Amino acid sequence: MSLPSGADRLKNRGPVPPPVPAYLSKVGSPLAVDQALYAKIQTAPRVLCEEFTIPIRSARAWKAPAGSIVRISTPEGPQVGDLNIWNAHNPRERFWASRTRQLHGTHVSVHDRLWSCLPYMRPLATIIADSLSWYGVDENGGRVHDLLGTRCDPYINSVLAGSEYDFHCHSNLTRAVLPFGLRESDVHDVINLFQVTGLDERGRYFMSPCPAMPGDHIEFLAEQDLLMALSTCPGGDLSLWGFGSDSEKEMIKCCRPLKVEVYRLADESILQAGGWSPAEPANYRGLHGMIVWQGEPEKKASQSGQGH
Repeated sequence: MSLPSGADRLKNRGPVPPPVPAYLSKVGSPLAVDQALYAKIQTAPRVLCEEFTIPIRSARAWKAPAGSIVRISTPEGPQVGDLNIWNAHNPRERFWASRTRQLHGTHVSVHDRLWSCLPYMRPLATIIADSLSWYGVDENGGRVHDLLGTRCDPYINSVLAGSEYDFHCHSNLTRAVLPFGLRESDVHDVINLFQVTGLDERGRYFMSPCPAMPGDHIEFLAEQDLLMALSTCPGGDLSLWGFGSDSEKEMIKCCRPLKVEVYRLADESILQAGGWSPAEPANYRGLHGMIVWQGEPEKKASQSGQGH
């Protein structure tokens, strides 16, 4: 018996109702935040703890304690940044781009959270401000602050261009985390800050020029003690793009620095008074159905009167 053709299947499928998101941020859900509290945190007086500017085609790592605010901005205009995040005390707990994409969306903004990997499964940071939140969806279906793609790297460059280049985001992040005892294998899928991306009608990934202006920014509340690393993408604002030495020479014309500022609240009691505390790991015992008995405990055996 032959299967009906694809055309017949489409004809018989009938109307398709709008899909319902698999994960919804209902009130009281861990996916949702207390918006009033987070707005208060974002607007409360703050004290600058650290600030620095990352040059073009470079990266830097830094620590942000739980309850601090991290502001990343474009001081000279459009520039894409690739961000990695780890638990400051345990680099095995790191940002999980795929799950964050499932829980919130392919692109994130205010009140979305950046989640950690298994077996921890908890928020690393929450977005509390985004000067590009106005961007929405453009005429091509593009959105800003991308979780669809990942960092550029020298390996795909060698595959596509047959050449070596040492300042892709993967390499930049690798250099940045070495002083913190991490290595290349600790670098992971990123959130592409200030980057506009989407999927075309055939499901292919595309990138559009960064819409940021001087002073545009995004802010995060650290939900636990964090180690963060940010690369200034060698593609700059992505108004030019390609692989190979010629492309790299052209793209440098659209490269700009990124600025990082780390703040603490002037009145840190706002956090506790609002019911905030550092995120806890998922409450799962981790047995995975594999309960292995190696014999009845000796004490229990003697109490039951059983011999050996």
